[in-house]
Amino acid sequence: MRIGDLAARSGLTTKTIRFYEQVGLLPEPPRTSGGYRDYPDEAATRLAFVREAQGAGLTLAEIRSILTLRDSGQVPCAQVTHLITEHLADIEARLRELCRTRDTLRTLATRAAETDPSECAEAGTCTILTPAP
Repeated sequence: MRIGDLAARSGLTTKTIRFYEQVGLLPEPPRTSGGYRDYPDEAATRLAFVREAQGAGLTLAEIRSILTLRDSGQVPCAQVTHLITEHLADIEARLRELCRTRDTLRTLATRAAETDPSECAEAGTCTILTPAP
């Protein structure tokens, strides 16, 4: 199938498909006698996998490593499990940090609502961000 057909089937642009080839996510397909790329049907399945993996937060390098294992005949499930576990831990850490930031912002919003702007002029700085000792 030609690149335009693969793009339509996968929901990706032809530019993205060429990029995926360039970075090793999609093997370079054979060419027709006219020089056009001639993708096998499996290319659409592979691109669907790449999109799902990206949706799960995996980087292109991580996805490439999974596909490299698969292409070499190995089952990549252990590596996928490891990557998912790592990403989940990262997300949970970020969520904890976001909750702390939200709490700080709520405190500052309350302080801002109670602050007289004239106090800032006297203090030389914004008292919302620098509470009184």
